[in-house]
Amino acid sequence: MSVNVEKLAEELDTFGLAIEGDSMKEKLVELCITYRLKEDEIVNEWFAFSQTRNVPLTRENLDIFEHEKLSKRPAKAYPPTKRPHHRAPIQDLNTLEDLVQAEEEEENLLDSYSTPGKAASQKRALTTPENRLSKKGSNARSPRLLFSPASFSPSATPSQKYASRTNRGEVVASFGAVRGAAWRGSGGRSVSVQLLTAPEDSITKPFKYMFQKLYDIREVLNYKIEDLSLSLTDRHHIEGFRPVAIPAQEPVTFLGQVACDSNGKLNAKSVVLQGDLEHSVGMQVPVDLSELKEYSLFPGQVVALEGINSTGRCITASLLHEAVPLPFYIPATELKEGAEEEEVGLEGLEPQMVMVACGPYTTSDSFTFDPMMDLIDTINRDRPGVCILLGPFVDCRHEQIEKCQLTVPFQDVFKQCMKGIVEGTRGSGSHLVFVPSLRDVHHHFVYPQPPFRCYEPAKKDKGRVHFVSDPCTLDINGVVIGVTSTDVLMHMSAEEINSYYPLYPPAEEMNIDYECFQTYAQLPVTPDVLIVPSELRYFVKDVLGCICINPGRLTKGQVGGSYGRLFVQRQRSGESPRQTPCLAAQVLKI
Repeated sequence: MSVNVEKLAEELDTFGLAIEGDSMKEKLVELCITYRLKEDEIVNEWFAFSQTRNVPLTRENLDIFEHEKLSKRPAKAYPPTKRPHHRAPIQDLNTLEDLVQAEEEEENLLDSYSTPGKAASQKRALTTPENRLSKKGSNARSPRLLFSPASFSPSATPSQKYASRTNRGEVVASFGAVRGAAWRGSGGRSVSVQLLTAPEDSITKPFKYMFQKLYDIREVLNYKIEDLSLSLTDRHHIEGFRPVAIPAQEPVTFLGQVACDSNGKLNAKSVVLQGDLEHSVGMQVPVDLSELKEYSLFPGQVVALEGINSTGRCITASLLHEAVPLPFYIPATELKEGAEEEEVGLEGLEPQMVMVACGPYTTSDSFTFDPMMDLIDTINRDRPGVCILLGPFVDCRHEQIEKCQLTVPFQDVFKQCMKGIVEGTRGSGSHLVFVPSLRDVHHHFVYPQPPFRCYEPAKKDKGRVHFVSDPCTLDINGVVIGVTSTDVLMHMSAEEINSYYPLYPPAEEMNIDYECFQTYAQLPVTPDVLIVPSELRYFVKDVLGCICINPGRLTKGQVGGSYGRLFVQRQRSGESPRQTPCLAAQVLKI
């Protein structure tokens, strides 16, 4: 870049300034060349600076001007030149991976023209400071090379607390038979993963929300009461229901939905019963529970109360009838008796290992995805038939996301995360089921939540990668597994498993579309296994024949969390009493 000193002097003369001495002239020319400024641009910059500081044009003030003004300007792009060869473009993570793959293909092509001994000696292994290959080398690309935290965040320092944990692989909860070292699967070789409900009864794509009316919400809530009242009437032989606000001196039965008389937590003194539209016109009456020996209630629970209401203003409950659990799933193609039973393939009857993990997949003080990479190593080692991964994958509660410190869009972070998981577990052959979360900052904030759609797996991975909604009911080789990433354990009753989110009103962080909720978030049957990750302590429990597992979260703040694994096997038809298909289950530290 050339600088015209005469033009520079003319521009300065416009503001009544003059260049005094060769040193000042050389300094101005140097600043023009260094910061790629034209003569009029540097004069304008100096004039604005000098008027703000009220300083004359001297060599010392030019040094201050460079330090405080010019050095802080954004770098100016170089104009294209007509050189025969161009500078190498700046590479990002994706282009670097393409270059690495192209280089590997080129080396393989060159090796085909050389002797085997010479090709082996000239083969160059790819290494990084964090991932040094052994002397034997490795043909498979490491999953850790697929993540590049430095491209996501300006600070990519690994979490020290997570790296220094000492309880890796420790079993903290278990159920069923102890399998010891037999916790190994065979990949997805003989696994069938599909939704239990028909496509028209499942969410397969985004939908319009935020258009619901209060009238529609009322109709959905009233339909839930009417629907459950039928099962209550049949099971407990109830002849009829009495309006909740009509005085009753003799014991009668009231139907309604449990609610709280304030915005606080539900307790024994704050319970009210909201009647249905048919019998009680939606009126609310306080409930006295002092005569009940034991009960378990939550806001939104549909119950039938037997008791008296002497004044019409308070129900004194003497008996509580709760909703009836749904029946278990019976496959449409059951095994037949006799010789046909032996001829049926036993692939579906083989035990299958299912691994379950719930986000976040990064620690709160780092964005390096170290817990995710450790989980990928575990999947490659144990080779489960199915791996169910629940969000959040890009957690809206992460400190760097809350402070807007990421350098790339949220969807790009998610795509790179998906690419790392899918390609990193390709060797295991495991089926991957991805479930979204309301904490995924890049996804639709509505419940029920549609599946992820912003990532398209490679053609060879499409058969084993499944994107499902939250909640969803899966059929894995005839075993029904209910999955939701929403935390409802603190409010859910053990006796009622009819809906994935039975609470009303919902928690403040929930955004429920009740029309879609009524259609897509109801349990069609009682699942064999129910996966409900929560902030509460991990557990595995048998609740009325349904194995409920809370695998915890993969990270807890700055430290490592836990994940779960199960062995499931479809039981033969005709077995009595019913045996749970879950043979064993464990929760382990990552």
